[in-house]
Amino acid sequence: MKRFHLIFGLVVLIVFLLTGQYMDRYLNHLEGMPDGPRMLYRTRHIFILLAALLNLGLGTYLQARTFTLHRNVQLLGSTLIAAATGLFIAGFFYEPNLAELETPFSHWGMYAIAAGTLLHVLSGLGPKESATDERGETPV
Repeated sequence: MKRFHLIFGLVVLIVFLLTGQYMDRYLNHLEGMPDGPRMLYRTRHIFILLAALLNLGLGTYLQARTFTLHRNVQLLGSTLIAAATGLFIAGFFYEPNLAELETPFSHWGMYAIAAGTLLHVLSGLGPKESATDERGETPV
């Protein structure tokens, strides 16, 4: 899971840079665009950065839990964070074109990223897991 978050975070960081280039080159740096869609492009762009940084942080510091319940909670949290990242990217391209400034992708993406982060916190609560080496012995 640690490697997944690290690689996924790097890929999403590249997506963040590419969406910035998309706004700059294809959308003329959002000049002359109405305020609503312009704000949606910018905030979705920042949401992509949020997701990239969260994934990079998890990829750097994540420790796989040994207890099955904790590991499953951690896996569910990672799944929600990855899904939220996809929702933010979809929202970047889809939501600025919706009527009434609707935000279905980012709305659910924000819930998912919050829930995933809280699940990671919960996976670290409870009895402390002891570190063991490859033979199952606790180092002194």
